[in-house]
This record gives sequence, structure tokens and C-alpha cells, in this order.
Amino acid sequence: MDTTMSEVVQFIQENDVKFIRLAFCDIFGNQKNIAIMPTELERAFEQGIHFNAAALRGFLNVEASDLLLFPDPATLSVLPWRPAQGRVVRFYCDIRYPDGTPFEGDGRHLLREANRRARRAGYSLTMGTASEFYLFELDENGHPTTIPHDHGEYFDVAPLDKAENVRRQICLTLEEMNIQPESSHHEQGPGQNEVDFRYAEALEAADNFVTFKWVVKSMASSSGLFASFLPKPLPHAPGSGLHLSVSINKNGKNLFQPSFEESAEGQSFVAGILQRAAEMTIFCNPLTNSFQRLGEFEAPKYITWSHQNSRPLITVPLSEDSTAHRFKLRAFDGCINPYIVFALLIHAGLDGIEQGLPLPPACDENLFTASDEVRARYETLPGALCDAIRIAKDSDFITKYLPEKARTAFFAAKQAEHDRIVLADDRTAAERSLYFERY
Repeated sequence: MDTTMSEVVQFIQENDVKFIRLAFCDIFGNQKNIAIMPTELERAFEQGIHFNAAALRGFLNVEASDLLLFPDPATLSVLPWRPAQGRVVRFYCDIRYPDGTPFEGDGRHLLREANRRARRAGYSLTMGTASEFYLFELDENGHPTTIPHDHGEYFDVAPLDKAENVRRQICLTLEEMNIQPESSHHEQGPGQNEVDFRYAEALEAADNFVTFKWVVKSMASSSGLFASFLPKPLPHAPGSGLHLSVSINKNGKNLFQPSFEESAEGQSFVAGILQRAAEMTIFCNPLTNSFQRLGEFEAPKYITWSHQNSRPLITVPLSEDSTAHRFKLRAFDGCINPYIVFALLIHAGLDGIEQGLPLPPACDENLFTASDEVRARYETLPGALCDAIRIAKDSDFITKYLPEKARTAFFAAKQAEHDRIVLADDRTAAERSLYFERY
């Protein structure tokens, strides 16, 4: 929409905007916001809006709690589900210290820095998300249950698929916010759905994913349902993943052209991500619940890639002319901080190019049914949250690209989550209490 401060101020004045949401994510990827009145907008652009970071889990210690929100004018969006009279708009914000320096835990800043590195090297990246989620019934008091909204299966239609109208409202709302979904459908699990998005530049794609989760939960709530992005909300049903498709251009030309096999840089970019996959897992699969999904119902567990096999960590699909234009990462779930994850992916890929990393042979085996001998040839992702934390703590790669303050806060919070759940008498109940309504 509007991209300059003066245009934004004019839009606010001319469109009966009464409330302005200044939104941002904590280091875990959970959206937060504060509402200001239109009279405060110019001050927000020029001086920032203060908030108490010490009150946010994992953000800062009490001795250094003052941070400021600066709205990004390019992210102005009207919230379509709010009243047409006295409109509500939203900006995503950059987070800074009072002296103007960026806050280390601001994921948007970290992703901008990764993008700048890519551009300096002549590369540009676009990303598209495909996210799964469950719709559950509410009880008589309006609290979420684990009763699926329907018992439809993959690509079913009504009446087996009861979520057609909810998905329709999600897609129409996103379009009104200038976010373009490409497709939507019922997924394999009972009450499970998926929405796929058109490609966007990495920062915009991350903003769009955060908005998407907000819209899904809001539209579900308005329909008397609860939407869950928890990776494994039902123990015997498919988990919910987040598939990320990535396209890379160099000087305006797709890096995988004329073919992936002829692109040394493209192969090294993918090799760089495979090399760091285990080290990034704590950010890509950040809950104890995340590890119940991996290795089941086609969710990847082994660090492999393939053209045709749909089960590896990374697939490089072939287009109709037998050339690859993109690659897809399949291990993530919807509980990530997309800014941090996308930034780490870019750095890992660029490191792979700079180091000239060779791509290991493709894995065309079905590792879900392969023998132990075959599976033993391949490295695996960490098997539990505690393993993922340990590997990331020991990683020079994570240390290099994620500031110490953010690392320390993130690892401490995740270790506390792990300990709370593992030491509980009823792990399932503890996990539900900690995660279910939050995610």
C-alpha cells in the first residue's frame, strides 16, 4: 500500500482511521501489539513508541527494559474484520533502543541484514509458504477442545469438508490486506486445512506469515472455532507443517537455470542449508511438541534432498521443461519465528556458496520404509528439544549470525519449557497447558 510517512498520514486522515495497531513479534515469533490514536502517529514515526520489554518473556532483563517501536510505513494494512466506521489499521514495527540502535532480538532487523548480505553478493530471494493448521470445536464455555471440526480427508469437499466457508473467509480477508493466497484445501487429518501463498521477498513473506496466522485465528474465532498451528495437536493424526518454497535470482536470472545440475552456486546454496539443518532445528521446530511430528506421516526426519521423492528435508522439484526453478524445505512447523528462520536460511545458503560446498547425492529412497542399513547412511535432525538446544548452543554458525542476547534468552526459555514438560507427571497435560491455546 502506501510506503512513505507523508502518504500514510494522509491515508489515516482521509479514511476515518481511529486506531493504529503497532505490531511486532517477540523472539519466539508470537505477535504482540499496542494501539495508539492517530494523533500519535507522527510521533511514532519520528520518536518511536515506548514499551516495557521486561514484561515480555525472553525479551530483556529488568535492568534494560526500555525499547521503542518505529512503524514501517510499507506495512500499513487495514484490518478488514474491524468496523468500517472508525477503522483500525496495522503497521509492523522495527524495535530500537532509546539511542536509536537496533534491538538484537528484533527478527525483522536480523532478516534485513541477511537480505542486505544477499544483495551485496548479487542475489535476491523470494519465498512462499504453505501452512497447515487444525480447526477444533469450542466447549459450552467457549474454550478450545481437541474435537476436530470435521472428519474430512485430503482434498475432500462438503459435506465431509466443513471448513470451506472458513477457508473462503480467510482467503478473502487476506486479499483485502494485499496478501495473495494461491490455493486452499482440506488436508489429511480430521479438521486439518492448508493455505498456500504466492511468492514474496523474504521480509514481506515473513510479515505475511505472521499476518496469516492472525487472520486464521480471527476468522476461526468469528466462526465459533479454534485454529491451532501446534505441530502435533492429535497424537494419532498427521501433524501440521510449514513448507517453504525458495527461489533465488542472481543479477535477474534464476539461479537454478538452465538446470539445477548445471548450477554450482544453486547446489552449494542447498548444500549450505543441509550442512546447518541440525543446528537450525531449535528455531525451525521450537517446541517439545514439534518433535512428535518429525518422522511421521511424511514429515521429514533425515537430512536429505531429492528431485522426485516427496519425503526428504529438501525437494528440488522439476518443472515441465525438466528444469528446477525453486526448492522446498519441508521440516518447519507453524510455531517458528519466521524472521529468524528465514535469516538463518539465507546465511546458511550464502555460506554454502562462499565455501563452494558440494551437494551430497540425492536420496531417492523412501526412508519411512527403508531398512535400518539404508537409513543409517543418513544424518538425522535432532530427536528432541533438548538435543536441538545443545546442538545450537555448540554451533559456530548460530553464534555468528544470531546476537548473544537473543541466543541466551531463546535457549534459556526453551530449556525451561523442556524441563517443565519432561518433569511433569502428565507430559501430555503439561504440553497442552503450555502450548495449546498459545499456538
